[in-house]
Amino acid sequence: MAIVSATAERETAHFPGLSRIGALLADPGRAAMLWSLMDGSARPAGELTMIAGLSPSAASGHLAKLAESGLVTQEVRGRHRYYRIATPEVAAAIEALAHLAEASAPARPAPVAVRTVPVEMRYARTCYDHMAGELAVRVFDHLLEHGWLVEEGGDVRATDQGAAVLTGWGIDLGAQRKRKRRFACTCLDWSERRAHLGGALGAALLDHWTRQGWVEHAQAPRVLRITPSGRQQFDRLLGT
Repeated sequence: MAIVSATAERETAHFPGLSRIGALLADPGRAAMLWSLMDGSARPAGELTMIAGLSPSAASGHLAKLAESGLVTQEVRGRHRYYRIATPEVAAAIEALAHLAEASAPARPAPVAVRTVPVEMRYARTCYDHMAGELAVRVFDHLLEHGWLVEEGGDVRATDQGAAVLTGWGIDLGAQRKRKRRFACTCLDWSERRAHLGGALGAALLDHWTRQGWVEHAQAPRVLRITPSGRQQFDRLLGT
C-alpha cells in the first residue's frame, strides 16, 4: 500500500505527462530529429537517421517513440516513411525550449550565445510555418506599435484598422480564424529573446510574403532569404 501511495503521489506532484515529454526531449538523437523538422518539412526516416547520427534500428525506435507520444506524425509514401512535427503547438513548445536553453546556458552569456547563431539564420528563418528571427520580431513590433495588432496574455488579435490593413495585403482573416489552431499568438524567438508572431496569422503572412516574391527558402535548413524587392518592401513597411 505504501508503494502504491508513493507512486500516486509522484504522479500527481506535477503536470501529468510532463516528465514523459521531458525524457523524450532529453535524448540528443531525438532532439536532433525534432530540431531538423522545425522548418515545417516532412523528412524521410533515412535522412533523420543521418541527422541524428544513429544506426537505422536505433533511429527507428526513436521515431516510433516520438510518433507514439504525438510529437511527430508519420506519412507513408510508397516504400518510404516521412515524419513531420505533429502540430503548431509542438513546434512552439520546442522553440520555447530552445530559448530557455540559450538563456540558461551558464557558460554562455546572452550576447555571446546570440552571436553563435549564424547571421543568416538570426536575421530570418522559419519557425515551423511562420517567420522567426530579427526581421520577424521587428515586423511584429511594427504591427503592435501601429495598433494593427493587440497582444493580451500571449494571444494576439487584429484591431479593426489592422483587419483592414491585413485584408488589403490579401490575408483572408475569416479563413485563418476557421483553422483548427490559434488565430494569432506570440512565439518566443530563441535568438532574439523577444516575441515574433505565430499562429495561423503568422503562417499566412509568411505565405503571403513568399507568394509576393519578398521571401525565398534558402538551401540551408530553415534559413529564409529576403530578395532585393523584398528588402525594399520590408524597408518601406518598417520605415527604414
